[in-house]
Formats: sequence, structure tokens, C-alpha cells
Amino acid sequence: MVLVFKTNIFHQLEIHVRDLLSTFRNISRIDFDFEDRDKVLRVEASKDISSEIVFLLNSKGFYCKELE
Repeated sequence: MVLVFKTNIFHQLEIHVRDLLSTFRNISRIDFDFEDRDKVLRVEASKDISSEIVFLLNSKGFYCKELE
């Protein structure tokens, strides 16, 4: 399952965000598109954990909203 999010994450924060997301065992892949105006975060996961990802990143001060 591919989950897609609009964020305000930029390249210098990639490692920090990857570390935060590493707490989820269901994630198999994390990709960023920093050139897209929405700073897209794509996550491959074995189940839908989008609400948990949004909550975690927002609680750490990032903007994160699931794209449909």
C-alpha cells in the first residue's frame, strides 16, 4: 500500500524524518520528492497507517496531510 502526503519537509530534514518513521514496523519504503511544490512524502506500508504518520509528524512540528 502506497501512502502519499503533502509536507513542509525539506532535504536537510530527511534523515531526521526517516528516523522518526523508522518506529513503524509496517513501513517498507520511504521516498521524498523535494522538487514537487507539495514536498511529497511517499510511504510503502503493509497496512494503512496514514493517520499515525500524520499525527507523529504534526506533533513534531512538521506540516503533514494525506493526499488523495
